[in-house]
Amino acid sequence: MFIESNGAVVTAEREVWREALGVVLATSAYGVSFGALAVAAGLDVWQTCVLSLLMFTGGSQFAFVGVFAAGGLSALPSAIASAALLGVRNIAYGMRMAPIVGGSAGRRAAAAHFTIDESTAVAISQDDPRLRRVGFWVTGIGIFVGWNITTLVGALVGDVLGDPKTWGLDAAAAAAFLALLWPRLKQRQAIAVGVAAAVVAAAFTPLVMPGLPVLIAAVVAIVVGWFNWLGAESAPAEPRGEAA
Repeated sequence: MFIESNGAVVTAEREVWREALGVVLATSAYGVSFGALAVAAGLDVWQTCVLSLLMFTGGSQFAFVGVFAAGGLSALPSAIASAALLGVRNIAYGMRMAPIVGGSAGRRAAAAHFTIDESTAVAISQDDPRLRRVGFWVTGIGIFVGWNITTLVGALVGDVLGDPKTWGLDAAAAAAFLALLWPRLKQRQAIAVGVAAAVVAAAFTPLVMPGLPVLIAAVVAIVVGWFNWLGAESAPAEPRGEAA
């Protein structure tokens, strides 16, 4: 357990819950943006909610409605392809999370639906296997519930909100993920991987269809990380608190 500056005693599990719920709140907030954008793109409330229930991966959902909004029904094949391409990363997440989730085949199958960017990031940021499972399930289930609620809200009040981008909701996901990533950037190699992937993704975004920049950036990250050009030297870690 840890002792915070105000003297409060915080157990490791409670700290994981707090971290996970913070991510849940930040990520769920931009479900309002998806709901509003989906309705504006031409989907009805029912179709919008089904997308969140069954697809449940924000990046793919935004890619789908973005392409659909630009081309209507004629762009439906491209919208599906874009969503599928962006969802390929979840396969890698699943391979990483399978040994962490463990348990029966049914348990792993259930976990597949909650294996998203945020649940994977919270899980692998923990050192203890049990805390990794806590972080995964709390984050995954929490975001699933919150995302679907806010999707419905956004779809119902989209016309009142106007453009969701004016509220900054389109940036909530990126901000939440960056907050998870930032504490892990303690090595020069990790910083190099992050910068290289970000530059490549930004460069390819206006040139290729949605979904591909993420996959191209992932290949670059793997190459840079594999060769470990900058070595494993790390900066001193920031203390989380005094051990009790």
